[in-house]
Amino acid sequence: MEILRLLADKLIGLSALIGSVGLLIEVCIILVDVIGRALGNPLFGSQDMITMTMVIVVFGGMAICDRGGGHISIDIFKSHFSASMNHMIDIVAAVLGAVVFMMIVWTVYESLLLSRMLNLSTNLLNLPKAWFQWVLCCFALLTSFAMFLRAIELIFYKRDVCEDEKI
Repeated sequence: MEILRLLADKLIGLSALIGSVGLLIEVCIILVDVIGRALGNPLFGSQDMITMTMVIVVFGGMAICDRGGGHISIDIFKSHFSASMNHMIDIVAAVLGAVVFMMIVWTVYESLLLSRMLNLSTNLLNLPKAWFQWVLCCFALLTSFAMFLRAIELIFYKRDVCEDEKI
């Protein structure tokens, strides 16, 4: 299990790094576009680049957000529940999150097949949409895997990696 956790953490770190690079690219694109607009010559295709890069930024950071316990949680009743009830809620939340991300993978994969069949691309730059849908599927699959792994660790090892250490 430790090897699986190590592999998951390495993949989570890689996805966060890719998301961070996407954010830097996005900031540069916006900066060039804003300066270009001020000079009367906006960056051609900036909307396409920003939209597609946003997929990388958002979904690249999802797994590390979960790893660090950064997803939204409502804990107003936590102090009123027993430790075992809170533990059970954490397990259910992890499994539910993993299922939701698997549903995202499935839905985007279905859309990806349609995009490939119809050769869909972005409006201005004609970037194939399927490329970015593949990226989204990979990142969402990694997030789902990480959430399932967290649920397994909660069930069998009674520990939550979100509380072990903050990344």
